[in-house]
This record gives sequence, C-alpha cells and structure tokens, in this order.
Amino acid sequence: MSKRIIVTGAAGFIGSNIVQGLNRRGYTDIIAVDNLANADKFHNLVDLKISDYLDKKDFYEAFLEGQFGDVEAIFHEGACSNTMEQDGSYMLANNYTTSKSLLDRCAQTGTRLLYASSAATYGASEIFVEEPQYERPLNVYGYSKLLFDQIVRQVIPTMKSQVAGFRYFNVYGPNEQHKGKMASVAYHNFNQFAANGKVKLFGAYDGCKAGEQQRDFVFVNDVVAVNLWFFDHPDRSGVFNLGSGRAQPFNDIAIAVVNSVRMINGLPALTLEQLISEEIVEYIPFPDSLKGKYQSFTRADLTGLRSAGCDVEFSDVAKGVSDYVRFLHKSQSTTKNGS
Repeated sequence: MSKRIIVTGAAGFIGSNIVQGLNRRGYTDIIAVDNLANADKFHNLVDLKISDYLDKKDFYEAFLEGQFGDVEAIFHEGACSNTMEQDGSYMLANNYTTSKSLLDRCAQTGTRLLYASSAATYGASEIFVEEPQYERPLNVYGYSKLLFDQIVRQVIPTMKSQVAGFRYFNVYGPNEQHKGKMASVAYHNFNQFAANGKVKLFGAYDGCKAGEQQRDFVFVNDVVAVNLWFFDHPDRSGVFNLGSGRAQPFNDIAIAVVNSVRMINGLPALTLEQLISEEIVEYIPFPDSLKGKYQSFTRADLTGLRSAGCDVEFSDVAKGVSDYVRFLHKSQSTTKNGS
C-alpha cells in the first residue's frame, strides 16, 4: 500500500478505531496526529501500525507548508468533543478554525478530507435530516460543528477532491475509556455494574419516563465501516448522518449491558421489570446542568447516506452492546490477571 494517510485525533476513540481499520486493510503509512496532554490515550496507539506521530500543535502548520508530501486522504477526527465546554473561543479554534485550514489546503493539493461532524448540529430539532431548517444546536460544540459543515456545503461545488462529513450520533465501543464523563452510557453502565452490581440512568425528564429518553446509538465498528466505504468511493462528497437509523431508550442499553455480563457468567437474562425490582437499574434525578441543553430524542435519517450508495448495515443495541461488553470483560480480565 503506497497511499499516505493522515488521521487527526488518532489516539482518541474514533480516530484509533479508524487507524485499526486501515491497518487491517494493509495501510501502515499513517501519520497519527493528536494531543497526549491526557497521557492515558497512548494506550489506544500501542497496537497500531503508524509511520509517524505528531502533536497537533506541530502538525497543522507543517501540513500547510507541504511537509508530508503526497497525502491521499485525511481522516479528521481531532476535535474538542466536550459538549459541556463553555469557552466558545477555545471550541471554535479547535473545531472550526483548524478544520477550515485543513479544508483550504486540501482544496489546493487534492487531498481528500473525511471528517467528523456531529448530531449535536441538530440540537433541539425533532427531525434529523441534513438540511439547514433542522439544524438547531443547543451548545457551542454543536455550533462549532455546524459552522464547518456550512463552509463545506459552500465549497463542495468547487472542490476537485472528495470532502465527506459524518454527523456521528451516539457512538459507543472500544477505546473510549479516556473520555471520562463524555464516554458512552454503555461504558459507564458496564463499570457501574462491575463495581457495585447496579447501573444508573437518568430519571423522568422532558415528557419521557425514567430511562426512556431515546437516542440513536451506533457501534464504533459501524462508524469505521462507513468511513472506509467513503474512502473506497472518492467520488462521493457531502455531509451525511452516521447513526444506526434507530431510536432506542437508555433502558435498552442497561438491559443489554447487564444481561451480556450475566450471560458471560452463565446466568439467565432478566427483564427490565426484574432489573428494577431487584434494584439493579437505579434512576437518578435529571441534572439541572443539562436541562435545556439535552437531546431527549435522536434518530438519524439515513436517506442521504443510502442515496450516496453506502450499504453498511448497522448493529442494534442488543448486538452492538453485547459485542462491546465482551470486549470490556476481556480487557478487565486481562488487566486483573496482569496485575
């Protein structure tokens, strides 16, 4: 494989999984870009094959100066993804300004750009179609992603190379352990259950019963598959939803986590009613800090993705979370045995 590829956010959750997916195809001339101020992220790079690593503070200027030669494509996953971040200047510098500089350079060089957008661009909307009238971000993170999407839409007609943005919905899966509070509910539920035999979900809010807020949960393996599908189809450009196309309640996550662990331990599955009656599922008051800033319902409309020809099939919560729990259980067992 002679194609040189750059992955920003390569030590992060989705970025490291994309590098892994590229490695499986035989690509190793990969320049990994990230910020290891959170040093624990290095674990996500240990088993990956890359040709170089650069800190993000050194990368952008070097790329603009053409120091990396002929680059086939950039998977731009690097961003500030903390939806609670209140410093708008910091957020826009990370998520908009740097992205725009990459786009400008890619327009000059013909490098393809596949980048991470977000379902946070929809915010308060109840319709999740990639059209401006449905884009109502609730926080500056969502706005920073929307602002770049708007620029992409403007320049695509003039671009000679591919630009594809993916509005990630609620992604879960391996390599998210460094994200802290921003990690998926599946990750937190697994660790809660391992620690004290219980899982915690938000109580009633926004007209939803306890644990019944619904999100489009998408397994990271499927996110990688879509990114690589577009990598294989350089003539497809645009801004696309990337979710499962299903809206499932948080209760489904808790059920899948607990029953997957029980299955591993040779125990029978329990219904939600049983989980509640046995106090395995615990509902906590909805946080005041999230009120008015929270999406109680999301579901990706996949019309645009399918119209582009992408035929990737998405796991539902029962399948994806079960696979993820087996990964987490194996990792936990390996850590215990190693210590």
